[in-house]
Amino acid sequence: MASASQVTELLRAFIRKEDDHFLKVALQVAAVEAQRGHVKIAAEMRELIDFARNQVQPRQTARPLPLAQPKGELAELLSAQYPQQPLSNMVVSASVEERLKRILKEQRYHEILAGHGLEPRRKLLLVGPPGTGKTLTASMLASELRLPLFVARFDSLITKFMGESASKLRLVFDAMKTTRGVYLFDEFDSLGLQRGSQHDVAEMRRTLNMFLQLIEQDRSDSLIVAATNHGASLDAALFRRFDDVIRYELPDQAQAEILLRNSLVLLAGPELNFLELARKAVGLSHSDIVKACADAMKDAVIDGEKMVDPQRVILHLNERASGQVHLT
Repeated sequence: MASASQVTELLRAFIRKEDDHFLKVALQVAAVEAQRGHVKIAAEMRELIDFARNQVQPRQTARPLPLAQPKGELAELLSAQYPQQPLSNMVVSASVEERLKRILKEQRYHEILAGHGLEPRRKLLLVGPPGTGKTLTASMLASELRLPLFVARFDSLITKFMGESASKLRLVFDAMKTTRGVYLFDEFDSLGLQRGSQHDVAEMRRTLNMFLQLIEQDRSDSLIVAATNHGASLDAALFRRFDDVIRYELPDQAQAEILLRNSLVLLAGPELNFLELARKAVGLSHSDIVKACADAMKDAVIDGEKMVDPQRVILHLNERASGQVHLT
């Protein structure tokens, strides 16, 4: 039978009209039943889920109507997305999850807080290794708060002409005042590092300083999410510009097991030993584990198998660990 947490997730997905998430949780329940030896029930559930995915038209959701895409020069600086990524889909440590819940809670009560002269957390610095969920966090915040996600295009923001980059940054921060959303600046500390001349390095420093000044001066209702893979190299004075600094780590064994269960649920068989697989996955990022599972499931589909081969999962986990990923 479904656990209490799974029933809660099913109800939450039903209330929010999130069909994809509802079916994903249902698949998790089916996988658990299969592992308990209830093969007939699991097979029937999977047939119903497949029917729902293939036959039932997606319901209208409470997503915001798509706003007009950024126009003019802003179109070169920002790309707009409308993600559907609930917090319940994220696999992070308990401490990170609690801090994210706090941010969401304050944002949902931002008008009440403003009425008392208080501001919710909205300027966030996410620090951690690649593939640990920093970009996913920005998508989750936009999804949970029903806001658009605007991703800054650094290739357009940074130019070789003195002062032009700062001018473009001002355009982005002006947009935050007119259009409330989640604005993601990924790897913001590496602004302009792709350029090699002394002039370009100086321009990068000026742009980074302007970026930090604009963050400090910003009084909009938008969320600013800056993400970096190099927290150790950042100046300590930088952190005071942000309302919260959240540090991400590689998943531990327990988190790796959850990722494996979630990622393999569609083709998981009773012979899968998730505990053993999780031990093999320790040291990999969240992204690498998910991609390794996807590779193993693609192998199963191509070979006409109904269940994923555990050895294939281990093979792809090892490939990710060694950096020897075969593109097929």
